[in-house]
Amino acid sequence: QVQLVESGGGVVQSGGSLRLSCSVSGVTFNTYDARWYRQAPEKEREWVASITSQFGITTYGDSVKGRFTISRDNARTTVYLQMNSLKPEDTGVYYCAAFPRVGAREYWGQGTQVTVSA
Repeated sequence: QVQLVESGGGVVQSGGSLRLSCSVSGVTFNTYDARWYRQAPEKEREWVASITSQFGITTYGDSVKGRFTISRDNARTTVYLQMNSLKPEDTGVYYCAAFPRVGAREYWGQGTQVTVSA
């Protein structure tokens, strides 16, 4: 019953912007931390950004710091990733994930493709 559905991916020119959304259902959303990951072909999955459930504290990977912003709307049970100043190396499949503060398992979405052309 738990579902995370990413949307907003696509093809964008280098220097452009995209906003990804992750709609979450089936869990008590405000008890879960949220994270974005990405994976390029033949490469290991990379952590991109996190936001906590309790205080909305954000952290970012070094490669996206200053360009990406993670946010959440608890009323809409949605997590966002605003991506600005995109580079070709940002290309990959982007996944959102929900991590409970206590006890329960984590949940992952199916991913959305982001392609940045040079």
